[in-house]
Amino acid sequence: MHKYEVMVILDSEIEEKTIGSSLDKFLNVIRNGGGTVDSVDIWGRRRFAYEINKKTEGFYAVLYLTCNPAEVLELDRQLKLSEAVVRTKVLRAEDAVFKINAVVVPEVSAAEKAADEKPARAKKPVAAKSAE
Repeated sequence: MHKYEVMVILDSEIEEKTIGSSLDKFLNVIRNGGGTVDSVDIWGRRRFAYEINKKTEGFYAVLYLTCNPAEVLELDRQLKLSEAVVRTKVLRAEDAVFKINAVVVPEVSAAEKAADEKPARAKKPVAAKSAE
């Protein structure tokens, strides 16, 4: 079992009251497969940075799940088939944390630190040959 983070953008034309029940219908795939839904964070209606399918805004929701890869693939497939879903993005939470930590602090060896502290040698100018 792995932890996943799923971003879902729903069509802005659906009523805000029905968002929870719509997402719950999709999350039954995870529950029936033995996974758990850790939390559902509904951000609400947001404006898009660019137009998607002639729409300028949508309802954003972030789902935090713990499940097997096959279950999250089925969830993603069902979300993409739904006409109410504009976009989806599935991330494996452990991979995202690892990538962030790997970039933040690269280790520097003692030899590299010493090399950085040495002043650069001045190069001697090379005399140009005259063309005769």
